[in-house]
Amino acid sequence: MSTSKTSDLYAVADFCLIPMGTGESSVAEEIAECQRILKKSGLKFELHGYGTNLEGPWSEVTKAIHDCHAAVHEKGAPRIATDIRIGTRVDRDTAPGDGNAGKVRRVEEILAKD
Repeated sequence: MSTSKTSDLYAVADFCLIPMGTGESSVAEEIAECQRILKKSGLKFELHGYGTNLEGPWSEVTKAIHDCHAAVHEKGAPRIATDIRIGTRVDRDTAPGDGNAGKVRRVEEILAKD
């Protein structure tokens, strides 16, 4: 990934999409729909207990989150609140798909020295 100021920044995101007003306490169906959208996006993503890690070019990451919102609204959720954390770095290249994995690997290397 180029670190040029004009290139699309590589983004590592964590987001938690929260459908509201559906009348159901479970949001599993809506989250499954979002996961389908992410799979179609071609971006690297990983579902976890309280959200989803997502990485790729900034514009594609934010479009995928937008598309999740649109799909969940289409499923009938009148409101959605989403918490998003996005990190970027330009001090070194990040291999596509290695943003989160690289962070985890580095911590595991440190812990292996214990």
